[in-house]
Amino acid sequence: MKELTKAEEQVMQLLWKLEKAFVKDIIEEMPVPKPAYNTVSTIIRILEKKGFVGHNAYGKTHQYFPLISRKEYTRSFMKNFMRNYFSGSFQEMVSFFAKEDNMSMSELDEMMEDVKRDIENENRETDE
Repeated sequence: MKELTKAEEQVMQLLWKLEKAFVKDIIEEMPVPKPAYNTVSTIIRILEKKGFVGHNAYGKTHQYFPLISRKEYTRSFMKNFMRNYFSGSFQEMVSFFAKEDNMSMSELDEMMEDVKRDIENENRETDE
């Protein structure tokens, strides 16, 4: 899966939030100063070519919706991030952030318990 540019990611974040939207709806959700309609429309068309977005046509107007879920994109992005910066090692990544953030042992233990719980919950959901 391709990575998104900063502008593409901003639009995708809004589409994931809105679930489906016209270009004007996306622009309404953007912070001031708002980009031009054509700018957002171009980004949406690029996202469509990349396979991230689909649309329903209503005459000359298009309503857009995500084809890739936020969870799918996050999973792919994080795998690439780990591979590119931490030799694909989750342990190296956690160690890096623990050192950078000066995490205490209790904070690190708590984080690992959260991860463990999330994995167990995900396994239960898969089994059902």
